[in-house]
Amino acid sequence: MRAIGFVLAAAACAAICGIAPPAAAQKMLGSYSSLSSVAAQQAAQAALARCQKDGYTVAVAVVDRGGLPLVMLRDPLAGAHTPQTATGKAATAVSFRTDTTELAATTQAGKASSGIRQLPNVVAVGGGLVVRAKGSVVGGIGVSGAPGGDADDVCAKAGIAAINDAIELE
Repeated sequence: MRAIGFVLAAAACAAICGIAPPAAAQKMLGSYSSLSSVAAQQAAQAALARCQKDGYTVAVAVVDRGGLPLVMLRDPLAGAHTPQTATGKAATAVSFRTDTTELAATTQAGKASSGIRQLPNVVAVGGGLVVRAKGSVVGGIGVSGAPGGDADDVCAKAGIAAINDAIELE
């Protein structure tokens, strides 16, 4: 009897204090998918090959779902600024879960979201794409050095296309 009373008193105290034991069905750990280094390498190589085929000297960066670099490839003739810019584009796409061409359009001066461009490490210029698998963000790819964000986008899309079937099947 005394034990039952103690348990009830403890439960009442926990409820009053806002302390509740975790529900049995509530998950305590999350699980997620992220690009592997093999997939990142394949995507970067395909993007670089597409740009080289089109006559562009670029850098390509692939980041994981947290925006951290997995792979960086740079054409030997690409500008010194291209590796950092490619990485920034990929990380920005992942961070905002949107391609940087779209982000560039929605953050132009005078728009409600224009302040986003002032945040540290945001690169709101075309050429950064989100990589998704089974509807979830698993990484990002950024290309820098082609003559314009639209050309960078074409190369980045070629990189995603090179791995898309494989990552969707896992």
